[in-house]
Amino acid sequence: MNAVNDAVEILPDVHWIGAFDPTLRSFDIILRTANGTTYNAYLVRGSDGVAVIDTVKAEFADEFFTRLESVADYAEIRVIVLNHLEPDHSGALPELMRRAPQARLYISNRAPAMLKALLKPADDAQTLEYQTVATGDTVSLGSRTLRFLHTPFLHWPDTQCTYLVEDAILFSGDVFGCHHCDRRLFNDRCGDFRFAFDYYYAHIMRPFKTHVMSALALIEPLPLKLIAPTHGPILRDRPRRALARYRELSSDSLAERIDNAAPSLIIFYMSCYGNTAQMAEAIQIGVEENSNVQVSLYDLEGGEIAPFVDLIETANALVFGSPTINGDAVKPIWDLLSSLAVIDLKGKLGAAFGSYGWTGEAVRMIEDRLRGLKLRVPVAGLRIKLTPTEAELLACQEFGRALAAALVNGERGRVIDFADLG
Repeated sequence: MNAVNDAVEILPDVHWIGAFDPTLRSFDIILRTANGTTYNAYLVRGSDGVAVIDTVKAEFADEFFTRLESVADYAEIRVIVLNHLEPDHSGALPELMRRAPQARLYISNRAPAMLKALLKPADDAQTLEYQTVATGDTVSLGSRTLRFLHTPFLHWPDTQCTYLVEDAILFSGDVFGCHHCDRRLFNDRCGDFRFAFDYYYAHIMRPFKTHVMSALALIEPLPLKLIAPTHGPILRDRPRRALARYRELSSDSLAERIDNAAPSLIIFYMSCYGNTAQMAEAIQIGVEENSNVQVSLYDLEGGEIAPFVDLIETANALVFGSPTINGDAVKPIWDLLSSLAVIDLKGKLGAAFGSYGWTGEAVRMIEDRLRGLKLRVPVAGLRIKLTPTEAELLACQEFGRALAAALVNGERGRVIDFADLG
């Protein structure tokens, strides 16, 4: 039985030397962590030396070094691999390299600039001996071989995975991980962490689905006995279930369930007195005139925000309508916009409209946010003071026609702004 601060054996001469952080309740601001997290690091011994794969957050360095020292001497370390340079994985690196100066650091070819930015001036990255690697590159430990797989944007540009060839172990970095701290460490011993696994994917990997699919193309053909991520349980029981789940989560299942041949445009709106609602319905009529566009209309007052995220991901154009209340758009609109950070918005079209009483800032504020999210905003926002007239509702239909044309043909619509007409 291992002492509480000893390394944990995964396979003979392969050990977990990470750290537990059970009291953490928020990670990188955006993730809640009801069970805390782990900072997983690993040690692999071959006939010609030792490799350390990833380190831990700086505050947990003592745990890391205690566990490392329980299975190896620093003089034995020949190789240090960082699959990802975020501080929760690189925090103990400078001290490790001081203790094992003979070791060579291996990082992806996208990582050197990040290494220099992350280390303190006293730990000048230019003084560290490192070698960049790409997919297919290998490092020999004599009886064991490390092979590298470049998996960029999962979830930083520098990320890679490391595969232990002889033992079919994938040291996967953040991929297939989750924020779930359980000292039993292995997935066949831990409690149910499926929610944490899916939640982590949704907030960390979901914006990079195309990169997930590219990574799976590299990983799926490999013999796979065990997946060792940098957060959460080690997946030794049916590890391919994690690959299958990532493929499922990264596939456009909603698009497969509906006829999605035509580009889709979704109108979301909130309305205090029915004025913005009238505008939304008129815009829908204008869009519908273009038979090449599939249009949907949703009143945010009648639904929760979260279910719309899947819908948005498969849409080609997003149109937001809000009245101006106290010089701002209404909260449900901002809530929906903030949720878009977890999906890939590349290539989508955006637009804004709304009724107002005094100054009408909401439309332009929404447009600014859409541009900040990298959506195209080819048609200037439409603002109407108070109750729209018949002529103004016709202008809303024209706004819808312009959006449909911009979506189908890439045309730029003309500016329609009744506020400027006085």
